[in-house]
Amino acid sequence: MNCEWVKENIPSYLYDELGDDARHELEQHLARCAGCAAEAEAVRELKQAASALPRVEPAPNLLTASRMRLQESLETVKQNSGWQRWVFDPGAWLQQVRFSPALAAAILMAGFTGGALTAYRLAPRAEGNAVATSESSIAGIRGISQEPGSNNVQVRYDRLVPESVQGSMDDPRIQQLLLYAARSNENSGLRMDSINLLTRRHDDTRVREALMYALRYDRNPGVRLKALDGLADYVSEDVRVRNAVLEALMQDSNPGVRIEAIRLLESVKPDWSVRSAFRQLAEQDQNDFIRREARRVLATLPELD
Repeated sequence: MNCEWVKENIPSYLYDELGDDARHELEQHLARCAGCAAEAEAVRELKQAASALPRVEPAPNLLTASRMRLQESLETVKQNSGWQRWVFDPGAWLQQVRFSPALAAAILMAGFTGGALTAYRLAPRAEGNAVATSESSIAGIRGISQEPGSNNVQVRYDRLVPESVQGSMDDPRIQQLLLYAARSNENSGLRMDSINLLTRRHDDTRVREALMYALRYDRNPGVRLKALDGLADYVSEDVRVRNAVLEALMQDSNPGVRIEAIRLLESVKPDWSVRSAFRQLAEQDQNDFIRREARRVLATLPELD
């Protein structure tokens, strides 16, 4: 065990987050290394000083903004970074396995599961027209089209080879593929098509969740506007929808999305959280039009005693 590994894991040691084996090895190292022992004592004093400070609850706007930034960071992180670390730093990988019996067991289970799944995938497919549409078997959605004058929708998607399924909007397979496309497809046009069709079934709880997800996290403002349109009927009766629209009003980077959120929230403007948001916008927002709109809405509200 080297000093670099010990210093990196001192915080985990002090917060009781190390496994028993790693904890024992670290304590043995601290007993014979004065430099690492001094580092551990400094971190312990910092932990005690931080524990003495009063806890401050974060503001709702700060919490929302932090979650959105975290989601954006997770979406843009390089997907192969973990594999590179395992391939090019086998020493660190083996060290983690050595001190984490649970990790070793998880790797063994993952290997067994992977072998079983491979055998399943290589098994001959059953004859018939059944289509496996689980998200794990879909590589991507290639296209969405609706048959003119009917309720039928065709979704073309990729597995090992391009495939498609056709059916009514009431077909669970079609609904599942549309929900998948709304969340996962890289093509913003396809996400827009999917959201547009899903808005016709926004009474479905899964669809409403997908629309709120698109409103919060989709990078395309057109998709976010379409999601707002689908959620309009539920702002007054569903507090989760109302909170999602409030987040869009306060945090969205596109003025058009925020203006549409104002229009939707006018129906619930007496709500305390909505009223507070409008007051904040009327006083502080950098967009002149949104400031004026917030003041207009507040002017129509009765004064509270």
